[in-house]
Amino acid sequence: MERFVAPAGVVLMLTRLREGRTQVLLQRRKNTGFADGLWDLSCSGHVEKDESMSDTVLRECTEELGISLKKQDLRFVCFVHKRDESAVYYYGYFVCGKFEGVPKIMERNKCDGLLWADIDKLPAEVIPDRVEAVKAYKSGANYFEYGWEK
Repeated sequence: MERFVAPAGVVLMLTRLREGRTQVLLQRRKNTGFADGLWDLSCSGHVEKDESMSDTVLRECTEELGISLKKQDLRFVCFVHKRDESAVYYYGYFVCGKFEGVPKIMERNKCDGLLWADIDKLPAEVIPDRVEAVKAYKSGANYFEYGWEK
């Protein structure tokens, strides 16, 4: 068994208030090899060598959405230990409600839609572990495991 091979990733919940309701930005994945056709949270990505999780969030927002965030505006949501058919991952989830610019699709080869959705009424086609992360955010839970059920 190979040691020290579980990759780390980050996922951002970009939020805004509309008519007194919290909305979260979703993006629909395509051509990525993972959950294509499903809605993902605002942006996500792998943590690169010598990069912190919060720095990864800032980079991914620019690369995927064309917006800028400030590190001090990020809030940690939860840490997830996930297993799926291909790998084991460690994900750090963050939330941010302040950003500069207008979110747009920057990587058309990986995303074919953006949608602001009510955080309490997500579409049925959201990646299941992302739905669990939204539930953790709303309940204040800061850790959960996903995909380990036998």
